[in-house]
Amino acid sequence: MAGAEDSRARRPWLHTYVSTGVILAPYGPEWREQRKFSVSTMRNFGLGKKSLEQWVTDEAGHLRDAFADQAGRPFNPNAILDKATCNVISSLIFARRFEYEDPYLIRMLELLKGGLTDVFGFIPQVLNMFPILLRIPGLADKVFQGQKNLAAMLEDLLTEHRKTQDPEQPPRDLTDAFLAEVEKAKGNPESSFNDENLRVVVSELFAAGIVSTSTTLSWALLLMILYPDVQRKSLGNASLRGCSPSRRVQQEIDEVIGQARSPEMADQARMPFTNAVIHEVQRFADIGQLNLPCITSRDIEVQGFLIPKGTTLIPNLSSVLKDETVWEKPLQFHPEHFLDAQGRFVKHEAFMPFSAGRRACLGEPLARMELFLFFTCLLQRFRFSVPNGQPRPSYQRVVGVVTTPSPYELCAVTC
Repeated sequence: MAGAEDSRARRPWLHTYVSTGVILAPYGPEWREQRKFSVSTMRNFGLGKKSLEQWVTDEAGHLRDAFADQAGRPFNPNAILDKATCNVISSLIFARRFEYEDPYLIRMLELLKGGLTDVFGFIPQVLNMFPILLRIPGLADKVFQGQKNLAAMLEDLLTEHRKTQDPEQPPRDLTDAFLAEVEKAKGNPESSFNDENLRVVVSELFAAGIVSTSTTLSWALLLMILYPDVQRKSLGNASLRGCSPSRRVQQEIDEVIGQARSPEMADQARMPFTNAVIHEVQRFADIGQLNLPCITSRDIEVQGFLIPKGTTLIPNLSSVLKDETVWEKPLQFHPEHFLDAQGRFVKHEAFMPFSAGRRACLGEPLARMELFLFFTCLLQRFRFSVPNGQPRPSYQRVVGVVTTPSPYELCAVTC
């Protein structure tokens, strides 16, 4: 045990994800305290309220401008989408947004993508199975160097916050709110509000707030160029049940929002087809095929099988999102899955890309807001297509921490 503790002290970036934080930490008093804090603080800073919606709307404008800068030339949208989603979560955590060409932002995103490979790649899995290998001098430092560098950059932002925080003023962001809880918890050894948890919570929310939303938007744009009949304003004789031939995403945007103003969350209720498309993108893309491990809190019987208390389970979300008994065309992109016979939006109980239960994604309201506002803002301004002379992109998936589409390019032409 002493060796393990010494290793943990030397390499905190490697081990803290196991026992602290709000996403990967085991269920218990500390996890409950951190999840309650994260949910309530995000709500206080505007989840579902106009203030945060304004942040997302403003960022959607920057995203639109970045697409316009491509001037109709072929480009891969992933890097730009990463920057937009990064700025939203950065505003919430650090009360700060970065210009898209800021070297600091670009470097953070490079390290984030590399760090996810560091944590979930083949070699880390081997180290997890054979932890004795961590005693090889320099091995952990080499394998997890990207993660360590990203942690250092986030630590710089935390240090800046500590210097500029004014305890007499309302908290500017989640970090300020956490630092206030750390101050309250001084002298209480049972509290989970400490510097170590601050680093991990910030790191987890930062990574989770970028990768999943950006990847879903990348799938959304890919599917728009693969299904121009879903995107365009008019489609000839193509139609969906309950919808007129001209009722597609851009047609609905023109009818409900027009071109004179930006989309708002209040528009969503009057845009059943666009809402159905976004939900079908999430279902079809299925970016988080396996949920995070959970542990049963009591003995339970499921379909005749006894699962003892303390059993580690890994939920298979794909089995629900692709269930052929629920979805008419489970392996195809089919927005009609979320429309009734009258063309009204219908959400199924089996739709759970954010998982369910105690471990459900705590940032779901923010993610849903970003998906709707970013997607409608882009489709309001641009028509997306396969670049001339390039083959039609495939549905091939790259399975990793999240399931991404194979790299592709598109053209964004002003409508």
